[in-house]
Amino acid sequence: MPVLVAPALPPGTLTGRPQPVLGADGLVLRPWSEEDVDAVVAAYADPGIQRWHVRSMTPDEAAAWIVARNHLWVSETGAEWAVTEGGRLVGRAGLNHLNMTDGVGNLAYWVVPEARGRRVAPRAVELVTGWAFGVGVPRLQLEHSTRNVASCRVAERSGFVVEGTLRSHWVHADGRHDMHLHARLRPDA
Repeated sequence: MPVLVAPALPPGTLTGRPQPVLGADGLVLRPWSEEDVDAVVAAYADPGIQRWHVRSMTPDEAAAWIVARNHLWVSETGAEWAVTEGGRLVGRAGLNHLNMTDGVGNLAYWVVPEARGRRVAPRAVELVTGWAFGVGVPRLQLEHSTRNVASCRVAERSGFVVEGTLRSHWVHADGRHDMHLHARLRPDA
């Protein structure tokens, strides 16, 4: 069936160029690399990351996860970056879901324990947000457990407004969680 609206982002918006390296304020966001496997395994061994992202990883799983993160760009279904500071992996940020037709991207992020408390997540989210708005994404959104106070602070500090609560929306190790839905709109959208 034909779609009666033009896509918000035309095909080739991402694949028409290499995935960029983003940087500011001491952070460098770069595409994931196979050299990140050990750091990803270590990150997903952290109880805090496990709690909110409900997974752990072996080295083989981390390698496959990295390939999948990079495939998001190629398939134009997302764009994710390794967040580094001084050459060390300190987090993850990006759009793990991007709907090119509707022009909606879903943000995801985490920060390793030794980098927490230094505003790494809000700085990384700002870089991804600026990039996404720059390529024409009109709406960004993110979800987090209503019990994840730190993630709510990141969203609010990054200008994402709470739009509502998705009741019993996500399964965590301790049961179903309500999720906050935050969104930010491109200023000229």
